[in-house]
Amino acid sequence: MRKIKLYIAASIDGYIADIDGGLDWLSAYPITPELDYGYDEFFNSVDSVIMGGRTYRDILNMDVIYPYKDKISYIITRNKMNNLKENIHFITENIIETVSEIKKQEGKDLWLVGGGEIISMFLDNNLIDEMTITIIPIILGSGIPLFPNTAKKSTWKLQNTHSYCNNVLQVEYHRNI
Repeated sequence: MRKIKLYIAASIDGYIADIDGGLDWLSAYPITPELDYGYDEFFNSVDSVIMGGRTYRDILNMDVIYPYKDKISYIITRNKMNNLKENIHFITENIIETVSEIKKQEGKDLWLVGGGEIISMFLDNNLIDEMTITIIPIILGSGIPLFPNTAKKSTWKLQNTHSYCNNVLQVEYHRNI
């Protein structure tokens, strides 16, 4: 069975974006060929991404080419949207059941891109199998939390840690079964 993996950056105080959803605070810690935080290896281990509608719209509003064009994208949204592109699918109802069925399909693992509400929903329904959290050495003070309103306790096993020369710390956890 495929795994759902959360691979995400967060501030020391646990925020994944500033209060306005901005990510400018990450610009001092870019992914480069010399320092990619394991991103290339991770990116090649998945063939699909899952994200919330707000995250999807934020990506579309950036001045960049859609970064997941070679992956299948599943967008969880309250807004009905038409599938305009072959590799983009919108999930508007029966989210947990639909994602559970996607996990059972053949293929590589799935990357849960964000945002916080989707992460909490997946945690509460035991859908996340692994988490790689890259902790950026900054305190935002407020913003969009990594785990907002998580209703269910879960325990995790530390698999790996890696510290980088720029004071970034990456931790990898697997769900304790």
